[in-house]
Amino acid sequence: MLGDKVVALAFAFVMALAITNTCLAQNSPQDYVNAHNKARSAVGVGPVTWDTTVQEYAQGYANKRKGDCQLIHSGGKYGENLFWGNGKDYSGVDAVNAWVDEKQYYNYNTNTCASGKVCGHYTQVVWRSSTKIGCARVVCDKNAGIFIICNYSPPGNYVGERPY
Repeated sequence: MLGDKVVALAFAFVMALAITNTCLAQNSPQDYVNAHNKARSAVGVGPVTWDTTVQEYAQGYANKRKGDCQLIHSGGKYGENLFWGNGKDYSGVDAVNAWVDEKQYYNYNTNTCASGKVCGHYTQVVWRSSTKIGCARVVCDKNAGIFIICNYSPPGNYVGERPY
């Protein structure tokens, strides 16, 4: 009887650990890099790498937004993508995938977004000269959602220029 309880408790612990590691894994620096590089590779753009200086900037700004969770750009020296979500435990990979999903609205030939659509997050993800990234994720105060930011060095999204 006691043995069954120990086995059940051990199983529960292992499952909790597996779930925690799955959530953490989608927020690791390598997960952000992999998600970006998958999109970049699809259009023939070289990879990005993780940069701790850029990440520190992203984390500092994410911490500032933690209280209100507003999608307000930092105005800093880096390129920047912001994400906010509520209702589930959004990961960094979820944010990058949301930005990459904008590809459907981007027309490379005209270098424009479809009318009434947004595609600038996507173009920043695949901007050829942006080669370093740093990202951060915070849970907003009062369960107001998840705020995720990725910063890019050097910045991209220059008007009139193609991302690749």
